[in-house]
Parts: sequence; C-alpha cells; structure tokens
Amino acid sequence: MNRHALLLASAALALTAAPALAQPATPAPAAEATQDANARLLALFAASDEDNLRRNPIGALFRGDMRYADQLGDFMTDEYYDAERAAATSELAALRAIDRAALTPVNQIAYDVFEFDKQQAVEGLTPEMLALTAVTPVNHFAAFHTFYPTFASGQGAAPFNTVEDYDNNLARHRQFIVLSDRAIGRMREGMATGVVETRMTMERVITQLDTQLAEGVEGSPYYRPVLNFPEGVPEAERARLTAAYRESTQAIFDSYTRMRDFIRDEYLPVARAGAGLVNMPGGETLYTRLVRNSTTLDMTPAQVHALGLSEVARITRGFEEVKNQTGFTGTLAEFFEFIRTDPQFKPASREALTEMYYAVGREVDGKVGALFSTLPRSPLEIRPYEPFREQFEAGGSYQQGTPDGSRPGIFYFNAYNLEERLTPGVTTLYLHEGAPGHHFQISLAQENEALPNFIRFGGNTAYVEGWALYAETLGYEMDMFDDPYQRFGTLNDEMLRAMRLVVDSGIHSLNWTREQAIEYMLANSGMTNQEAMSEVERYIAIPSQALAYKVGALTIQRLRREASAALGDRFDIRAFHEQILGTGALPLAVLERKIYDWVEAQGGTRPTPTPITPPAAD
Repeated sequence: MNRHALLLASAALALTAAPALAQPATPAPAAEATQDANARLLALFAASDEDNLRRNPIGALFRGDMRYADQLGDFMTDEYYDAERAAATSELAALRAIDRAALTPVNQIAYDVFEFDKQQAVEGLTPEMLALTAVTPVNHFAAFHTFYPTFASGQGAAPFNTVEDYDNNLARHRQFIVLSDRAIGRMREGMATGVVETRMTMERVITQLDTQLAEGVEGSPYYRPVLNFPEGVPEAERARLTAAYRESTQAIFDSYTRMRDFIRDEYLPVARAGAGLVNMPGGETLYTRLVRNSTTLDMTPAQVHALGLSEVARITRGFEEVKNQTGFTGTLAEFFEFIRTDPQFKPASREALTEMYYAVGREVDGKVGALFSTLPRSPLEIRPYEPFREQFEAGGSYQQGTPDGSRPGIFYFNAYNLEERLTPGVTTLYLHEGAPGHHFQISLAQENEALPNFIRFGGNTAYVEGWALYAETLGYEMDMFDDPYQRFGTLNDEMLRAMRLVVDSGIHSLNWTREQAIEYMLANSGMTNQEAMSEVERYIAIPSQALAYKVGALTIQRLRREASAALGDRFDIRAFHEQILGTGALPLAVLERKIYDWVEAQGGTRPTPTPITPPAAD
C-alpha cells in the first residue's frame, strides 16, 4: 500500500523523538538504497496481503472488503495447505533478501513481525505438523459451526443491505456445507492414525448441533436475515429470497445431521479418553510447539507451569488482604464459598446484568482519557450472547467492528444460568473485552491506515490477550476497584489467568484429568463450578491459547516498570500506551525491542531485560 510511506515517516519520528531532516534534491547512493529497501518491503507486504485475501476470502469480509463476499475459502484441502505453505516460504525468502539495516525504524519493526509470522506459518504447515492439526478441525469452542451462525445471521460481520448481500450469503452457505462434509473426511484421517479429539469435547459438539437443529428452520440464525428485510431489498425479491433461505437453512441442517450422526456413531467410540494432548500420538511435540506459538517466546511447558504456580501464590496473598479488608473472619476457602453463594453477588436478571455493564462502560468513558492520548473512532455495543451459543461460551468475548466504524465492535457477555454468574467480575470483564482492552487495541490497529494490512488486521494471542489483561489492571488507576468486592473480582480474574498457566500445562503436559483441573481452580479462586468447568473444557479443546494472557500481561507490566525506572519524571503513561498500541499487535520480543528503543530515544538508559519465567523444575 503506497500510504504506508506516510506511517513510516510519522511513526519513525514518534519513535525517535528527533526533528525531521530536509531531503536532498538528488538522493545520495545510500539514501537511494534505503528508499529501495523500504519500497521493496512495502511492495512485499502489499502483495502478501492481497494473496492472503484471495486464499482466505472470509478475512476480507471481516474488514468490510466485499470483493470476495460470495466466498468462504477452500479450507481443509491439501491444495489449501500447500498454497499456504508455499506462500509463507516464498515470502520469507523475499523478506530476507531485503537489507533490514537499510529500513526505517518502524519498517524494521514491521520486518520483524512479518518474519516472525511467516516463520511460525512455515513451522505449522509441515506435513508432520499438519498430521497432528488438520485432522482435528472440529471442537466445541473454535470451529466453523460455532462462529458461522452468528456471522451469517445479520448480527455478525456479513452485511445484509442489498439483494447482492443476500445472494452472497446463499453462496457462502453452499460452501459451508462443503466445508462441514470435508471436516468429516479429515476426522476420518485422524481416526486412522489415532490423532483424535477427546470424547468430552465431541459430546459437547453433538449438544451444540442438536441445540441448533432444535430451533427449526424458521427459528435458526441462518433464516433470520429474511425476517427483517432492509429497504435496499425490493419487495419483488423478498419472496424469492425467503424461499431460498428456507431451502438453504434446511440444507445446512442436513449437513449438521450428517456431522452429528458421524460423531455419535463413528467418532465417539474411538475418541480419546484422556483430556490432554499427552495422551495422543505426537501430542507432546505438538504441545511444545503450541506453547511457543501462543506465548511468542521460547518457553517450555515446564517453565509455564512453574510461572503459574508462582503467580497463584502471589495472588493468593492479595485475596487474603481483601478478605481481611471486608471483615470476613473465616478461612480463604470459606470466603470463596461466601462469594459463590451469597445472593448479593448474583445478578437479579438479564436486564440487571446488562445495566451493570452499561454503567461500567459509562464510568470508563469518563476516565480513560487520562491514560490514553488516542481513542478509537469505532463505537462499542454491549450484548448478551444469543441463546443458541450462550451455554457453551465463556463469560464474555469481543467481536471486532469494521475500520470505518460502520459495524461496531461488540462486547458479548454471558447471561446463561444467572445463578452461576458473579457480579464482582463485571468491571474487570468489561475492561478486558471492551474498553480499554480488546476494543481499544483492535480498533486502533485497524483504524490506522498507515500500518501494513498484515499488522492492522493480524496479531498474536500473547500481545492481544496480554494487552486485554493488562487493561484490567488499569482499573486501579481509574479508581474502579475501591470497593473490596470489586477488587476481589479483579483479583479473581487475574487468578484465573495465573491458574490457566498451571492447568493448561497440567492437562496437556502432565496428564491432569478434567476433574483434577476443575478441583484445582475451585480450590484457588472464587470461581463457580460452572465457570471452572467451562474454562477447563476450553483448555482441553484449544490447547495453549489460554497461556498467552498472563505471559503477555506480565511482559507489558515489566516493560512499563523498566521504562518508568529508566525515564523517571519524564515517563508519561499516555506516551507509553501510545508506543504499546501504535504499531499493532507485536510478538513480545519485538515489542520489547521497540520499547527499549523508545526509552533510549527519550534520553533514558536502555533497560536490561528481566525474565518473567522462574527456573523450570527438574
């Protein structure tokens, strides 16, 4: 994209805090080489992004780019994986042919991010790794059948403003059915090699499919777009589209039935009993790689486990302080049980819970400007999960909007089984999923048109979730945790992320059972049984993803401490946040280099990194 040049001039100035120098009329040879290196890099980014959208057209639609709106993508085929591997390999070679030293400071950051992303892709797309990952395309937490209903319902990323939008959705439905049937074929390959999901996970998938089937065609999210046509759809087309959507929804239901029957009759009998990857052929190798991928650091499962135990012990001391502050005289375990069971900590209704989140949002809006110099343009909506998925979702999540703000960002919260929901966690959840968490970070990145698209719309879990967890701690600076029970809520959520390090690694590396993991979480926090069960089943379904939160947050907190110590009175929290957020989601090692460069540019002494990981146990 030619507009990248604007970023690289302005962002480089921000990074170095140096005055701009006049350019000579005739560039010197060194300047020409620098211009050539930067131009080649930007051209590579632009070509890579376009090629990626052609291979993954659904990504374009999430951006609001409608060029491929009638396509989902050729996912799960050998040809798709071959194309992804070939692209990553060739793009990595093209990148390394560019002299990094000749790039502008911000382009060097982009170079490092691109290199990290492509190297991760190459490693994840080897035949050996695909034999462990491509054959398990379905689980109850992250699969096409969990995201596609909302996507295609009129409440998600797919637009429904014109006849063409409606017809594009029908075309995607036909491809979705192909994908669903293709997934069955991939799972059969895994059955032949013993690389299979857990029985528990696939039982949850059956329940999800049955829940959607029970809604009936006209109660399905897939049928919903024809229940409320916009003015852009003429009356003459509405009868045709209604009939087509009824037929298409039934065809999707038929594919659901095929999937459900296959899982029930063929897959469940051979699904693995053990919860962790350690019980699967090649599982230990896979988990070791997933840990590195999720944390963006060279961490081992043993280091992750030890870090988690250390953090659990630290946060437990905070729980004791809060317990004493409230005047509760029992043990910590009794205090947890008091929080879990006392009616004062339960939402009275869905409406009451919704209003609590709105109230937190209003308070944040009035205070967040003291910590941030740039706020997102995109609006944020607050919604409960839809009934078809609320039973299987975590406490909350964020769905990004479009860069132009035409589709807002959405903070979803879970109102299922209100007896198991705790109001002390409301503030922290909003800070994490909404503002200044995911909504700020994701919106600011994609609204920054000067960034390369792969950074605007990409990211890694350690940075994205690490930022959101760090954002929770900003509630202290906004005086949102003065109430001891709200402070308990934020400690409880921080404890959740610490326990994830222990439990995820315990399950997949140390062969913990589902029940053992749930018991550990209940013993060390104020979580309800429903919350602990949902969390543990998530870790079983998507190994290592949950590790990224705490590792990322600890890294950002460490960088803040180091920058503050180096700069002293010159440290500006708004400027620090601008540096963290200003160039999109970076691998943690790249983020560290950026902050250290910024500290030096401000006249501070370059910090010496301090590790976040305690020594691994023998």
